[in-house]
Amino acid sequence: MATLTHDTVVVSNRLRSGLLCAALSAAAFGLSGPLARGLMDAGWSPASVVIVRVLLGAVVLAPVAAVQLRGDWNLLRRNASLLAGYGLLAVASAQLAYFNAVAHMAVGVALLIEYTAPIAVVVWLWLRHSQKPGRATILGAILGVAGLILVLNLRSGAQTSWIGIAWAMGAMIGAAAYFILSAHAGDAVPGTVLATGGLLVGGFGILAAGLVGIVPLHATTAPVAFQGLTVDWWVPILALGVVTAAIAYVTGIAATRMLGSRLASFAALGEVLAAIVFSWMLLGQTPAPIQLLGGALILIGVVFVRLGEPADDQNAP
Repeated sequence: MATLTHDTVVVSNRLRSGLLCAALSAAAFGLSGPLARGLMDAGWSPASVVIVRVLLGAVVLAPVAAVQLRGDWNLLRRNASLLAGYGLLAVASAQLAYFNAVAHMAVGVALLIEYTAPIAVVVWLWLRHSQKPGRATILGAILGVAGLILVLNLRSGAQTSWIGIAWAMGAMIGAAAYFILSAHAGDAVPGTVLATGGLLVGGFGILAAGLVGIVPLHATTAPVAFQGLTVDWWVPILALGVVTAAIAYVTGIAATRMLGSRLASFAALGEVLAAIVFSWMLLGQTPAPIQLLGGALILIGVVFVRLGEPADDQNAP
């Protein structure tokens, strides 16, 4: 009986710690859009913001990754294609598209569009691997598409940024690549090593594209203005690199390992709420009621999509 009680306490503590890490990760990721929008309004290009964010995050995570690697540099060579794909698709493309989207539309709306990524993953697995979705998954996809239509609010009479929508859809594709590549078994690459390698590849990839003129690179030392607050340029830069990159990835990885991928993915939906709150606080952006309804449908749809997945997560407490 004592052993059973001890095991129950351990599982309860693990669940509590995992949910705390997941909440911290969601809040940290949700802060990235508003901070990036402030920098872009001050004269920074989206590519420059992404480069600084991911490379600074990689510098912070590098010591932890080196410890996890334990001198096994062959592990990196054996998984070079995975690291390259993760860096270019899941990091560079997703972040660059998302920051370009928030430059043309509200942060919360852009993130809600990006969060239709699990539906894209279902379609990909169906077409590529003939994994036919179940009823719950199909219902979730229908709810997600309906929510997306409401989020776009096309019949409101307000001007719709089709450029922003296109960028947000690009971010959705990048996020779908993140889910697919993160689930790749590869050669058992530790989570922090994968994150650090991906951040480095993504950051230097966008930097190279900027140096040859593919994407514009602009930066300024002008103060950054938020709603009722003006700060030096380095304050949001430091927060983007340390908080929204390094801390967000580390706590997200920890949450996944303590909760299992399915429960952690549910908890990660808090990023949308965090982004909406931070956008309201820092930018004064508030979604219309019909967009909030659409966002709720998207999140409910994602939950159904997750519930429709095979229950093969062996790490769940």
